[in-house]
Amino acid sequence: MTDLDPLAQAASSNEHAAFDTRAIRTGHRRTAEREHGEPIFTTSSFVFESAAHAAECFQNENGEFNIYARFTNPTVRNFEERLAALEDGERAVGTSSGMAAILSTFLAFLEAGDEIVCSQSVFGSTVGLLNRYMSKFGVKTTFVDLHDLEAWENACNEKTRILFMETPSNPMCDVGDIPAIAEIAHRHNARLVVDNCFCTPALQQPLKLGADIVVHSATKYLDGQGRALGGAVVGNEDDIKQVFGVVRTAGPCMSPFNAWIFLKGLETLRLRMEAHCANAMALAQWLKAHPAVERVHYSGLPEHPQHQLASQQMRRFGGMLSFEVKGGREGAWAVIDHTQMISITANLGDAKTMITHPATTTHARVAPEARAAAGITDGLLRVAVGLEDFDDIKADLARGLETLAS
Repeated sequence: MTDLDPLAQAASSNEHAAFDTRAIRTGHRRTAEREHGEPIFTTSSFVFESAAHAAECFQNENGEFNIYARFTNPTVRNFEERLAALEDGERAVGTSSGMAAILSTFLAFLEAGDEIVCSQSVFGSTVGLLNRYMSKFGVKTTFVDLHDLEAWENACNEKTRILFMETPSNPMCDVGDIPAIAEIAHRHNARLVVDNCFCTPALQQPLKLGADIVVHSATKYLDGQGRALGGAVVGNEDDIKQVFGVVRTAGPCMSPFNAWIFLKGLETLRLRMEAHCANAMALAQWLKAHPAVERVHYSGLPEHPQHQLASQQMRRFGGMLSFEVKGGREGAWAVIDHTQMISITANLGDAKTMITHPATTTHARVAPEARAAAGITDGLLRVAVGLEDFDDIKADLARGLETLAS
């Protein structure tokens, strides 16, 4: 017995279909109403046919039957199946935010006495989660240079359970060698977890490169318009079953409405990422020639130290970049304050271009010495390049940069 309407017809999993087809078709199961678009199941619970049916559903530990929306909901399941197909994973679980995805992953695989090796170039909240909260429960974290494979190797021991990395990293856009670090993880019987937020599966599929688990802030590019909060964890069936157990019990779950928004975002994901990449490349090339700019961090530039690696494991170079200006914090703030169109906000992955000063926003709670080790200077600005006309983006940034160049 299944919990779906007997007249429901499951859309093909499109296992062998191209990326765009899977992004539009995978996971939708039409109900008896024969709807063309995916419905939103805004219900907290589901009705059973009998006491025996209820018992059967509750005995299932995999979330296959609709019981209670904290851990089973058809709209959320649709999103999970579609994202798993795009990441080439066996299964995904949706969460309430990107940080909830990371926390749920840690809770699923770590216990007191375990250790994590993490690249030092990660989102500030990830650093805070590890240093202030996971440490309270006896989990030790060692931070290493993303590019130093010897440091990754030396930091691992018999207690290491997870190697965690962002690539490209936030906010420096550094690129890590996923296959090489995966090999190190597996040699030490640990899992490699990759935050794929900046690239999305449209540009990079870490599971194909050797990673065990991929985490996402769906809030960013998967949505694409800054409308909703959400996260996801993708991997093999056994691993994601353990993460699902955390979400089911602790409740950091994705709402059905947000899942529906992310489904709509996935439909245009590759097309949007292509446009983000084109604008970002053009902006990086313009910035590096500007006299007020000291350095541009974008892996699409040939002079970027990991340009060749990025070319090998990414389809294109992404919509995020950072750059350093003259004048330290005062200069950086002047550039921000002279903008008229670009949004001053710490989000990313939106159709609208956004700018922020990492040292005083996203990484403000990171210790100054840790910021310095990660390359985050007071003159660094991060730009999430949007989909506006490139000339308008350039003109808006030029207002502040010209005051520094004079």
